[in-house]
Amino acid sequence: MSVAQLASFKIPAIDNETMKHYQPQSADRAGLTQALKDLEATFPQSVPIIINGERQSSGLKSTGKQLNPGQHSQVVATYEEASDAQVDAAIKGALDAKKSWEAMPWNDKAAIFMKTADLISTKYRYTLMAATMLGQGKNTWQAEIDAAAELADFLRFGIKYVEEMYAVQPPKNSPTVWNRTEYRPLEGFVMAVSPFNFTAIGGNLPAAPAMVGNTVVWKPSPMATLSNYIVYQILEEAGLPKGVIQFVPGPPAEIVGRAVNNPDFSALHYTGSTQVFKHLWKTISSNLDIYKGYPRIVGETGGKNFHLVHNSAPIKPTVIQTIRAAFEYQGQKCSACSRLYVPSSLWKNGFEKELVEQVNSITVGKVQDWNHFMGPVINKPAFDKITGYIKKAQDVGDKVIAGGSGDDSEGYYVKPTVIVTTNPKTVTMTEEIFGPVITVYVYEDADFEKTAELVDSTTTYALTGALFARDRAAVIKGQALLRNSAGNFYINDKCTGAVVGQQPFGGARASGTNDKAGAPSLFSRFVSARSIKEAFVEPTDYVYPSNL
Repeated sequence: MSVAQLASFKIPAIDNETMKHYQPQSADRAGLTQALKDLEATFPQSVPIIINGERQSSGLKSTGKQLNPGQHSQVVATYEEASDAQVDAAIKGALDAKKSWEAMPWNDKAAIFMKTADLISTKYRYTLMAATMLGQGKNTWQAEIDAAAELADFLRFGIKYVEEMYAVQPPKNSPTVWNRTEYRPLEGFVMAVSPFNFTAIGGNLPAAPAMVGNTVVWKPSPMATLSNYIVYQILEEAGLPKGVIQFVPGPPAEIVGRAVNNPDFSALHYTGSTQVFKHLWKTISSNLDIYKGYPRIVGETGGKNFHLVHNSAPIKPTVIQTIRAAFEYQGQKCSACSRLYVPSSLWKNGFEKELVEQVNSITVGKVQDWNHFMGPVINKPAFDKITGYIKKAQDVGDKVIAGGSGDDSEGYYVKPTVIVTTNPKTVTMTEEIFGPVITVYVYEDADFEKTAELVDSTTTYALTGALFARDRAAVIKGQALLRNSAGNFYINDKCTGAVVGQQPFGGARASGTNDKAGAPSLFSRFVSARSIKEAFVEPTDYVYPSNL
């Protein structure tokens, strides 16, 4: 039963979470160091299936394992893998919980997610970061901007955006009529499928549709199970009612397939591979006759992101931004730079030298060692894929000028690699690698506009890209030529690092539906608006004046 809301409440002022820097001898560094030690002492943790708030086992003899990618002999967590019956039970539980969740006053829903953000940014900050570091291979800074700051931002700004959406009402009323709009949650349940590479995305994919009254079945990535489980526990502590988000780890194809074949499936909120997303889209399309309505499909997939350098760009700052874009978190960001276009004059006059020297200075190692800029790639398949692409490049005659090797004896470590090609459509320029590999194409200075057109036509993706130039005419021209090349476009800044509330994130073409995580527009995808007209004066005759 809903409780009367006796005032129109306004949420507190929202701002981006202040990031910590973990300098030597700081209290933050000491706190995180202790959290890493404390968490590692609990390995392997046991992660259950959670249906209607109840911890469950799958009943199977075998369980999934999440390994530490930097020390693959260490099991971070074992996790239960949901059976078909448990997936069905999770769906039923989500549907059963929906009526009371939808009826809960908005201010109470908002309070749950605001408290979740506060718990993440305070009480659980170091623990969640430690799980992200040891389980997903992020160094301190990458974990800070992801698991602490961005996740808190997603929740806080999400509440702000929903409040603003609810306030959008019809601008006109006739003298005897009151017009209004309500934003209903979708009929059915939402399926959230989250990736390994961002704990923040893991939390946002189920939370965003839940904020507007939907109930959600959440399938976390096998390589991020522990951090995602901690997020779920924080939501519980913040007061999230049982059944609103069902936590269902296990084999992705089976779980997601079961969900999208259910007649009550209403939406997919997805981040992951392009191929899987296309497969799911086809499956959903083929199932249209079994659904109550047309399911919403919201997805962000891959990228083949670029830095285009004009000959007016400064060398060192551009190199630094490129290194950060290509090699932070080992290139395992959908937005990571993997294509670099440099004019011949800059390349010959210091760009190549600066790039090689800077890349060769990067150290790679365990995330607990504070000095390392890079850690491990996520698992053995990723290691094999990345090193395989480097070999493919060498086999076709492209030149490796930095890095080019890997070592998986203890952890999955790949050196930051720079490849130079004379073929702008070579394999490493066109296919997504998702690792610390960047390919350079050197173009003639006079061909800037042609090169911009080349950038636009080289791949099927359109996620992020950056243009570097001091010449404003080049900025104007390049920005126009690259209009459809990236959903997030940067001028004189790296193509990674979108901030909630500042650069809403998402791309088009093969990169996804461009529904922009961290933007107000995302929430409209998980509601179905109802227009309400209430008349206050009763008519006295059916005849209109024109009939007289």
